[in-house]
Amino acid sequence: MTMRPIRIIGDAVLRTPCEPVTTFDAELRDLVTDLMDTLLGAPGRAGVAAPQIGISARVFVYDADGHRGHLINPTLELSTELQDDDEGCLSIPGLYFPTPRALHATAHGFDQHGEPRTINGTGFLARALQHETDHLNGRLYVDTLRGDTRRRALREIRAGRFASPGTNA
Repeated sequence: MTMRPIRIIGDAVLRTPCEPVTTFDAELRDLVTDLMDTLLGAPGRAGVAAPQIGISARVFVYDADGHRGHLINPTLELSTELQDDDEGCLSIPGLYFPTPRALHATAHGFDQHGEPRTINGTGFLARALQHETDHLNGRLYVDTLRGDTRRRALREIRAGRFASPGTNA
């Protein structure tokens, strides 16, 4: 089991859009395994994306609502119906804010062998798919916040009011 250290907000890799995966080989399969080991070793987690362990590749793993897996080079189709629940992130540990997301998400991409995959999610799984895809685009969940919630989140981040790495999802 290889748990990799999680990159924390302020690390440039978290703000850089990832490169698409073009080679489906043993190195990619090792990355998927390391991501899943990291996810399963992190408390209260729903997903981990490659940039969170310092790798610029469009790959993430998830474990939400009884669904566990990975997706490579994802694209999303989102419903117009919204949900607004608290969301957190391993890269901003200990902070949670109500974050608007689509209630339903369909993610299209590939598995580690290059086979097409489609994942349909509602509720928490839809939230996880959107959150992890945002990571691949160089976005953090706090970027989706608005108004007073956004101002409060940014204040707490600037003040360093988050927990030590790996303590929360």
